[in-house]
Amino acid sequence: LKPVWPKPVWPLLGRAIVPQGVATGPSRPLEFAMQLPSAAIAAAALASLLCRSDAASLRRAGLRQEPDTACGKGFDNLVKGSQDYYRTAAVELWTHPSHVSDNATFEAEFECWFASMCTTKCGGLPSQADSRKKTLTETCKNVQADWLKVWNMFSQDEIKWFKKNYPSNEVQEEGEDTVHYKQAMETAKEVNKKELLCLTLFTIDDECVKWPHIRMG
Repeated sequence: LKPVWPKPVWPLLGRAIVPQGVATGPSRPLEFAMQLPSAAIAAAALASLLCRSDAASLRRAGLRQEPDTACGKGFDNLVKGSQDYYRTAAVELWTHPSHVSDNATFEAEFECWFASMCTTKCGGLPSQADSRKKTLTETCKNVQADWLKVWNMFSQDEIKWFKKNYPSNEVQEEGEDTVHYKQAMETAKEVNKKELLCLTLFTIDDECVKWPHIRMG
């Protein structure tokens, strides 16, 4: 008697390519496998490759899935007086010939930091306007002075607060290049470090902020 092989339980992709009447017993598994459509094989390989290559991206994406409070309640949600303050500060502090248009180039980043400071009331840091506003104004307006002169005006508490709250923490996986959470914020800080530090101290000294315009010394 001619043996009758039991019907195989092949994957759905496989069923569609087995011609009627073709034996599919144990002696045909390799031939059957070779009949799988090349498009299906390619698709499976591609899916596997994408899953592996996107692993690092997915890890970073996890950071962005959390509620983003880096910009406080957001610049657009600040009261008009605070928004007006920032507009005047962006004009008064961005005076260096090489940076004069950077307040527009990095507008979103500087507005984000300003909104964060206003939302948190600058971490409760006290104004030091009486003791440093005059020197701060002269230094920030002097295009020859570098950012270190401004940084040296920060108190120890202000330094700790700034490092903890400015949203550009390093995010690095083992064996990967260093990247920053909110990379654009890091770029804005590095390109316009003096202006950013000046904005920070003026905001603190103007009591974060109680006036609709920056108060120069």
